[in-house]
Amino acid sequence: MHIHFTKAELAERRARCCEAMQKQGLYGLLMFRQESMFYLTGYDTFGYVFFQCLYLGADGTMTLLTRAPDLRQAQHTSVIDDIRIWIDGPEAEPAEDLRGILDEHGCRGKRLGVEYEAYGLTARNGKRLDAALAELCHLSDASMLVSEQRVIKSPSEIAYVRRAAELADDAWDQAVALTAPGRDEADILAAMQGAVFEGGGDYPGNEFIIGSGPGALCCRYFTGRRVIGTEDQLTLEWAGAYRHYHAAMMRTIPVGPVPDRQREMHNVAHDALLAVEDALRPGSTIGEAFDAHSRVMDAAGFQAHRMNACGYSLGTTFSPNWMDWPMLYHGNPVETAPGMVIFVHMVIFDSEKGLAMTLGRTSLIGTQGAEPLSRMPLDFISA
Repeated sequence: MHIHFTKAELAERRARCCEAMQKQGLYGLLMFRQESMFYLTGYDTFGYVFFQCLYLGADGTMTLLTRAPDLRQAQHTSVIDDIRIWIDGPEAEPAEDLRGILDEHGCRGKRLGVEYEAYGLTARNGKRLDAALAELCHLSDASMLVSEQRVIKSPSEIAYVRRAAELADDAWDQAVALTAPGRDEADILAAMQGAVFEGGGDYPGNEFIIGSGPGALCCRYFTGRRVIGTEDQLTLEWAGAYRHYHAAMMRTIPVGPVPDRQREMHNVAHDALLAVEDALRPGSTIGEAFDAHSRVMDAAGFQAHRMNACGYSLGTTFSPNWMDWPMLYHGNPVETAPGMVIFVHMVIFDSEKGLAMTLGRTSLIGTQGAEPLSRMPLDFISA
């Protein structure tokens, strides 16, 4: 089998999940998040774009319901033994097939948790699921049950995150070397992603973000490449990904003469980033870390130009994005704890002046606080 953790570690994760289910009075859990399936069994696929469910009973029983193309995928990448196939067709009702499986597992009249917050469960399929199981069992939202376990990384997971961070640095090396007037964004993007692949990495959970000129003030991917001008700016947000574990970075590179305002934006972003990392100490809250960001930004007069969140947890995530729970925003009560991996990003977009500045890197939370995983300094860089 092509799995990336020992069977013992996967079994220990499932045991903790079963214990959490028992504490919540759940007879079993219906998983639709691919992250949960990968974390608990090693199962690696993008087949979750169709109806797919992994049932885990509180007694450890497992059954996967999926389509035929994922039968061998599950056999090759997971420790799941019981794999059932629903048949494609105009009258296909996989939720009905799932009902039969759950009845088989003694779920009638029992309370089951469901990962409703899942890209693998569309609203349409969610309605079909509720209708199919309405008279069989009682359903409750358990979307966070596995995610809350995943937030604290094991030593083997941390090793993958560290490798992902190395790949992110390799990608940044390419970006710095190639960014110059007359250079096509496509060349930079290709070199950055190529560095990750050459290092044995994976596709990330979402596209690398790249934008120059006015597009430097966007923090989402959009299609269409541009040639960098003699007076320009380039914003990049990317991640090294290794075994689906992510380490993200974010930078803006001014090109040509640099306005004093943009240098000031970098200085503020630099100070705010360090303030957030300093606030990410065990026992403090994620919300308090965000507040450190806003204090620095607002004191410097950038309240109107900053974001209302400044980072999030990273780990093993699948498309459509690499963002994981929890997110850094005001009032978030989740406590920072050793073993968390947090991406902190400073984003300043001054639309009136058309200037962008971003700065971001990933840290591992230890007993003494945040350990930045990038080897790169936070110095101002221009081309």
